[in-house]
Amino acid sequence: MKNKINSRITLVGAGPGDPDLLTIKGAKVLAEADVVLYDALANEDLLSFAPKKALKIFVGKRKGCHAYTQLEINQLIVDNALTYGHVVRLKGGDPFIFGRGIEEIEFAESFGIPTFVVPGISSSIAVPASQGISLTKRGVSESFWVITGTTSARKLSTDVVLAAQSTATVVILMGMSKLDEIVALFQKESKGEMPVAIIQNGTTPQEQVGIGTVNTIQKIVTDKNLSSPAIIVIGEVVGDSKKRSGFYKELKSHHNKVLVYGKE
Repeated sequence: MKNKINSRITLVGAGPGDPDLLTIKGAKVLAEADVVLYDALANEDLLSFAPKKALKIFVGKRKGCHAYTQLEINQLIVDNALTYGHVVRLKGGDPFIFGRGIEEIEFAESFGIPTFVVPGISSSIAVPASQGISLTKRGVSESFWVITGTTSARKLSTDVVLAAQSTATVVILMGMSKLDEIVALFQKESKGEMPVAIIQNGTTPQEQVGIGTVNTIQKIVTDKNLSSPAIIVIGEVVGDSKKRSGFYKELKSHHNKVLVYGKE
């Protein structure tokens, strides 16, 4: 058993889904783990970067199905750090973008445990990019919003109202259950013909994509049976992305070798 002085916690961003999009730093840190606590949105293939002897605990949360509450996860992180040493908290995307990473850091710090963060590639940027969607484009979109679709009160974020009034590209995470409300807001702003993309399980083999307009996207979602986890992208930049939508998959087909860091 390791004593407290060797205990430490590192939050690692797992990226958007494709294991190749884990950072090199993230792979190196996983190779030093005594315990890995991983999310539902963290690709399980990434566990191969950790030592075989490392304890691996699934703490994922999906809508209506939580392996652990957030408070229980916080306590698990601390308990395992005090018992085993180095805990790697593997979180989908980037830990500090709607990942509640700072809550876990603050809880661990309250016990005097050293904490570190390895940023990850956020799905809010990488997933649209994988479909050829540039969130900014000179003369078209000078900025973009990244918004959670559903607040802790289970309501649509009021920031979506402000975003619908802007000329910026709008990226909405965790918004599929609020799609009807989102559509109504943009229609109210006379943006029914604004291009929309919905990307489910982006950058993974299970990826599904629906592209249309604010007026047509609900039918497309129904026809294609799209659901969470998915990213909603609304803006003129979506309109010219179709010709580039397959280039990420083509790139992967040419790069099938993966650099693996790990230890027995």
